[in-house]
Amino acid sequence: MLREDLQKALKEAMLAKDNTTVSAVRLIIAGMKEKDVQARTSGKECATDQELLSMMQTMIKQRNESIKIYSQGNRPELAQKEQDEINVIERFLPKQLSQEETLNVIKEIITKVNAQSIKDMGKIMAEIKANYAGKIDMGKASNLIKEALGL
Repeated sequence: MLREDLQKALKEAMLAKDNTTVSAVRLIIAGMKEKDVQARTSGKECATDQELLSMMQTMIKQRNESIKIYSQGNRPELAQKEQDEINVIERFLPKQLSQEETLNVIKEIITKVNAQSIKDMGKIMAEIKANYAGKIDMGKASNLIKEALGL
């Protein structure tokens, strides 16, 4: 489904001569192909939608870091270009869970994996990544996990 949406969006953007969307979607498709190659080396036919959603979240994180750097370097035009790409990428991600919903999910996972301390954080993060990729920002989840564990 995600793959079809990306191809359709690329065609529509090309017809509309929307260069920002064309560029961003091509970057996503290139990342998708890279993930597919990695999947084939591990015996799978192609990358899962969860892996692709995780990749797109990483792309957003990278662009947010670039925005900070460009803003500090007084390059607002480059920061805006990065923000435009984020807006395109976000169109293909599922709706993000609110902070309250995320905290509830984290508490459920903590109970499920019987997490007791910070040492169990990897188990919790792995569970979130496997089941909520694209719906939960992993950076924010990390802080919420620490909060839920009482650290």
